[in-house]
Amino acid sequence: MSKLRYIAGRLVRSVILLFLVLTFLFFFFRLLPGDYTDLLIYSGATEEEVAVLEAKWGLDQPIYIQYVDYITNFLTLDAGTSFRFRVPVVDYAAPRIFNSFVLIAPGITFAYILGIIFGTGLGRARGSKAEKYGIIPILMTGTFPSFFTSILLVVIFAGILGWFPTSGMLTAGSAAAGLDRYLSTDFLWHYILPFTAVVLRYLFLPTLMMRTNVIEVSGQDFTYYHRLTGLSRLKRARHIAKHSILPIVTMYPLSLTRAIGGLVLIETVFNWPGIGNALVQGVLARDFPLVQFIFFLIAVFIVFSNLIVDLVYGVIDPRVSLEGDEG
Repeated sequence: MSKLRYIAGRLVRSVILLFLVLTFLFFFFRLLPGDYTDLLIYSGATEEEVAVLEAKWGLDQPIYIQYVDYITNFLTLDAGTSFRFRVPVVDYAAPRIFNSFVLIAPGITFAYILGIIFGTGLGRARGSKAEKYGIIPILMTGTFPSFFTSILLVVIFAGILGWFPTSGMLTAGSAAAGLDRYLSTDFLWHYILPFTAVVLRYLFLPTLMMRTNVIEVSGQDFTYYHRLTGLSRLKRARHIAKHSILPIVTMYPLSLTRAIGGLVLIETVFNWPGIGNALVQGVLARDFPLVQFIFFLIAVFIVFSNLIVDLVYGVIDPRVSLEGDEG
């Protein structure tokens, strides 16, 4: 099988999978008890007002017509209108996606860099006191729930010490707009605690994986050859790290994409205006168009990150060949 056919096949399977996800989301949310109109009735809306909104949103149509409209709209990049916020879902979600990306990408990248460094050090110091005691805080940060770590940071550094604000991305009433808001000192001050929470949340996996890989690679024949040739300890560590890093590189894009859905608790604790916070608001309001779009967006990121990792894997490691998929 040629590389081109392999890539084409993976693309087709990815598209089919996303179509199935889209279909599942449509029927899943409509099978759930209650919807947004129930909330309107509880809030005092009359049946006539609810009927007008149902007709406007197409909720009075048969389910198969709603499904066809739903798929057609998605194919034309129209995710519908948010029931609660009364704006196009894409317009509402776009800035929040960027806010989440600003928090996720630097945080996870820094966590993986630290994890590679710490993991290499722990792996090279196997059996020493540095490894025994150095791994304890890593295990603690990895086993604590992300919301607990976030609350702990808020209580200590915002509540007791008063060094940082407790929540939000900017101070209420801030005049900063556009990209300037992300370059302001006010933003940086609000950014430090949630950024730290993300780093602590994702430091666990790369550190332990790198430690395990370093221990395994250190026992291979080429490491003894390097020692016999007189390579310095630092250069030997660099060679071992280079041969141990491939699984970490593979996990990095997966962590980035899955974090979009996994940072819900961190964004909620810090009231960070990201996509995870928007997901919570959409679920509480039974805002199906918004929730469907966010879940589908998460699925798109995961599916295509897996695709990209598979395609790039062979480039990173010459021992891996795309033709191996034929078996």
